[in-house]
Amino acid sequence: MLQQLESVKNKWGGKHQVIDKWLLERQALLVSYCNLAGINQNSGCLPDADKISQFCDALMDYLSAGHFEVFDIIAGDDSAGEALKEQLYPKLKETTDASLSFNDTFADAVTAEQASHFDAALAQLGETLEERFALEDELIAHVHTHKA
Repeated sequence: MLQQLESVKNKWGGKHQVIDKWLLERQALLVSYCNLAGINQNSGCLPDADKISQFCDALMDYLSAGHFEVFDIIAGDDSAGEALKEQLYPKLKETTDASLSFNDTFADAVTAEQASHFDAALAQLGETLEERFALEDELIAHVHTHKA
């Protein structure tokens, strides 16, 4: 995911301030995700509750920025963009719902039962985020090919 992000930043970075900021937020989210996954794999135990909470906060901020700021800016003022947004929005909503479920489960104190499912939930979230980023990249590609 980090390599894909670098590719997107190299291809489209520096051309639109809102997208640049959003991609930086994506990068911070991915670094936080990798830290959680790495800590969990190396130590064989659950990461600190504060680290999980910070990741969940970053996840919610990133999702909110997409839905309430970026999507409309990227694809909102031309018919092709609107059509793309309508095509992708249901899929983006699915990834949002899955991310919200992760947040609702792990953002606050994690019970012993939840902890036993953390690895699998984090891995599933990683797949969800990868799908989401690919969808978002389609929107970013649109803005650069249709709004030059």
